[in-house]
Amino acid sequence: MRLSTVLTKRVALGFAPSLIESMISLQKCSLRAAVGTLRFRCLPRTGLLESPRALFSTTHLKKERQLCREGTATLQPVPLKHRIPRGTWDTHMHVVEPERFPVSANAVYQPPEHTVDDAMSFESTLGIEKIVLVQPSIYGTDNSCLLEALKTLGPSRGRGVVVIDPTNIDPETLEEWHSLGVRGVRVNLKSVGKVLSEDELTETLLQHAQIVRPYGWTIQVYVSLDMVPLLERVVPQLGVKLCIDHFGGPDLAAVEHDGEPFDPYTLPGFSSLISLLRGGDTYVKISAPYRLSKDEEYRDLETMAREFLEAAPDRVIYATDWPHTRFSGVDIEPFTETCLRLCAKEPGLAERVFRDNAEEMLRGV
Repeated sequence: MRLSTVLTKRVALGFAPSLIESMISLQKCSLRAAVGTLRFRCLPRTGLLESPRALFSTTHLKKERQLCREGTATLQPVPLKHRIPRGTWDTHMHVVEPERFPVSANAVYQPPEHTVDDAMSFESTLGIEKIVLVQPSIYGTDNSCLLEALKTLGPSRGRGVVVIDPTNIDPETLEEWHSLGVRGVRVNLKSVGKVLSEDELTETLLQHAQIVRPYGWTIQVYVSLDMVPLLERVVPQLGVKLCIDHFGGPDLAAVEHDGEPFDPYTLPGFSSLISLLRGGDTYVKISAPYRLSKDEEYRDLETMAREFLEAAPDRVIYATDWPHTRFSGVDIEPFTETCLRLCAKEPGLAERVFRDNAEEMLRGV
């Protein structure tokens, strides 16, 4: 019997709805494939019309619908952890364990526990495996908690920035710390509200520079932006790399977001920060936006970051500031997305900001 006769008889016997449903389903898949929402696997498969039995089976309808659903799923955004550059460093975060390592008697706040395991669990949500542990102010010059965490991480995944008394430190201790991954010392004035005169700041930085210079370490400073002009005058004397925390510590409380363009050069100290970046020995961290801006979209900080990247794309580094001490409920992913977007203008810029610049700064000798 001819195929056309068979088809005619089967349609007459009531199979027409299945035929119509089959052809409509295939037409829908073909149309979707034409506009790019589905892959070609939604098109009729080779051999479908070779058998009358295959034409009227409903099994293939279920399979086609499933393929359509799978095709639509491929349009979902790629998770952040799969888009962040491979080998990214989180260059500023802390661990605190008050029970094992009591905080200083004069600590300005009492933190909950945040262990190195907690840190790596957080980092895994962003796809980050390498971290820089920075000594928080609450531990003063007792770096025990940080050093213990570095031993757990190992030198392939961890680096450290310690706090020292430059008048009371010995080379053997520095050598040991270097072997664990320490690559910097921190001078933190802003967290504790300390203000130094130009002479005092110059003397402090020169003392630290003398200690760390043989190891190629970096001096990391956290000061308010209006103190940066003092740094501009002393940095050429240091002979070491300098890293400035958290966008340079700007005071953005008075910035109004009323639609008018924000000019960061109106901030006291911003021009000096740009000059330091162009000078070649200074890095800046784009980090901790929630500590600085009252704008939920961080448009003021985004404008500042654009200027940093224009002035010195090789000396801007990314950090999360986890566990966001004295803040709660911080979601760092939107800020990280902003950093990625800022880097999208130039090929390879994201790799520099998220990885390469940090590795250069942390290299040591």
